[in-house]
Amino acid sequence: MENLLRPISISLSPNVQEDDIKLAVFVLSKPKDFTAGPAIAEIENEFSKHLGLKYAYSFNSGRSSLMALMQSLELPEGSQVLLQAFTCNAAVNPIRWAGLVPVYVDCDQNYNLSVDDLKKKINSKSRVVMVQHTFGQPADMDEIKKVCDENNLVLIEDCAHSLGAEYKGKKVGTFGRAAFFSFGRDKMISCVYGGMAVTNDDGLAKKIAAFQENCGYPQADWIAQQLRHPIMMARWVLPTYPILGRHLLVLFQHANVLSKAIHWKEKQGMAPDYFPRRLPNALAVPVLNQFKKLGAYNAHRQEMAEFYFNELKNTNYALPSRFDDRKAVYLRFAIRHDNAPKIIKKAWSKNLLIGDWYRTPVDPFDTRPESVGYEKGSCPNAEKFSGKMINLPTHINISVADAKKIIKFLK
Repeated sequence: MENLLRPISISLSPNVQEDDIKLAVFVLSKPKDFTAGPAIAEIENEFSKHLGLKYAYSFNSGRSSLMALMQSLELPEGSQVLLQAFTCNAAVNPIRWAGLVPVYVDCDQNYNLSVDDLKKKINSKSRVVMVQHTFGQPADMDEIKKVCDENNLVLIEDCAHSLGAEYKGKKVGTFGRAAFFSFGRDKMISCVYGGMAVTNDDGLAKKIAAFQENCGYPQADWIAQQLRHPIMMARWVLPTYPILGRHLLVLFQHANVLSKAIHWKEKQGMAPDYFPRRLPNALAVPVLNQFKKLGAYNAHRQEMAEFYFNELKNTNYALPSRFDDRKAVYLRFAIRHDNAPKIIKKAWSKNLLIGDWYRTPVDPFDTRPESVGYEKGSCPNAEKFSGKMINLPTHINISVADAKKIIKFLK
């Protein structure tokens, strides 16, 4: 029988299936195996094979992975890293924590890095370009790589949204000197907190490996906090969400039983004490399980995206761009409408928990712009699009019947 209280949701541990819940219970029962263990090397090996790269180093988050890359580049303090606005503070803070300066480039109509604005923002202090494949839609890598080569800039790929996406038949994460991925709670695959740094550069790899070794593992209580997340979301929070579950989620997070996606310190530019850390074995086990399902996950996401494309054409919603030479994986199906906040608010009242990435050029909305170095007016497209976004779910637990309910509401 259908649970009428369970929401149709875009986040809240969306990838979790019954095997993931059982696995989390099993791993949680074995605290002696929380830190070191064989699953760490296994996920690193599987990841490098998947991408066709020589090196993959796991960490407890995408932030830690990006910190490893930024530190390992050994750039002079104050060097500039060009990255797009219309992003999350998790992609900005590690740059600042490494003593580097983020310089914001505007986004294009597909929410990816604008090549034209990139060319305007390069100066004598520019050292790195970090390209984000927003919502799992590959950026224009030929043009971006050309600009980097012409200006002797290091190219880093932010693949937090895009594991499995391809540009001209080549997987994202393999175009630059290095790349990083996120295994956050609402990413392509998840262990609630986790990430990976990858490279083919022998010298850079040695430095990343040394950084990883010096990080150490997270505390056992922090690891247990992440393992509880899929269990408690599936068993307690989601089944009663509109009546009790949403209050339980706030209570569990306030009591540190469950973690928040972004710590309050990050919204002020500060680093929580659990970054940077290595990926512990206890979290490598569940993310390895989901990695084995990546093909099925992405096929489902593409199927759902095709459904939304067909159902929303000739409506007042602006749909994503499509490119014949790019394989998008649609972490979220992003549409745009001038009345997005009102639409989302009404949807939530009907237990349709659609998303709002991004409400501000550097999200979450309560991130202090001065703490992440963003100047109002510097990226007009990012500012124009922010607050007009509606994200529709594509994850494995969304059925066509669920999507039909969303479409009926939107229409």
